Amino acid sequence: MNFLIKLLGTGVSLLAGFAGTKLVDALWEKSTGNKPPKGDDEDVPTTLRQALTFALISASVSSVIQVLANRGTQRAITRFAKSQDVV
Repeated sequence: MNFLIKLLGTGVSLLAGFAGTKLVDALWEKSTGNKPPKGDDEDVPTTLRQALTFALISASVSSVIQVLANRGTQRAITRFAKSQDVV
């Protein structure tokens, strides 16, 4: 059953990462008025400062999401283990 919880934690982490990426993209576009610098749009001119700022913000949000997902998974595993001991 731990495998199932870890698999669920991985799925939650992936979904949260996807949602975080969309959130950062939307906030970037709303605050700057430009599309986020992704590297695949050659039509949008991007300065080095914009690219580095976007990368730092994206990495920070990604790290927070990863930590929260790991903590949530560990709590679920601990809670499941305690409920197994009671039964």
